[in-house]
Amino acid sequence: MSAVNAPFGLRPAFHPSGLDRAQALANGIASAYNTDILKGQPVKLNSSGVLVVAAAGDAFQGAFAGVEWTDTTGRRRVSNNWPANTAYQTGSCVAYFYNDPNIVYEIQADGTVNQSAIGDEANFTNLTAGSTTTGLSQCTMNSSLVGANNVGQVRIVDLAPYPGNDWGDAFTIVRVTVAEHQFAQVRVSGANYTPVAI
Repeated sequence: MSAVNAPFGLRPAFHPSGLDRAQALANGIASAYNTDILKGQPVKLNSSGVLVVAAAGDAFQGAFAGVEWTDTTGRRRVSNNWPANTAYQTGSCVAYFYNDPNIVYEIQADGTVNQSAIGDEANFTNLTAGSTTTGLSQCTMNSSLVGANNVGQVRIVDLAPYPGNDWGDAFTIVRVTVAEHQFAQVRVSGANYTPVAI
């Protein structure tokens, strides 16, 4: 049973085409951006075209995958997370993130999710939770679903097929797609749902 609350953020499971590559965005995070961005944390593009942490209810791009930059001493840095307030040499930052709206992700819910939730949507919870030591997000999906004809950030498409993970567990791990993508059509819960082939 998924009885243990051990979230891991938004983790790409697969893409229907077989490719789930992260995009590399040059100058993808503003120098000295004052918020940690953790691997697996939902991110969006702001009006300047750089990545920032998405808030609950925001349309977003996908999951953060890592970053590299040259620091102010000239040393090249590669990290799975962005440390808040980090300054870098102009033009040296490359941020990586998953942004294809067809990617299927896995995420742990903050409570029980039943099989009847397939096709329903939910928003994120604990968006900023995680470890700056490991650089990994502990973002979760809200187990209180939005219901038919409403919009959530992600749509539930399946159960993550792991031993001991079952529908109705205390902290169910589910597979989801992005329902509220910044650059794609918003998918309303309970409408136009097509199951993803697993």
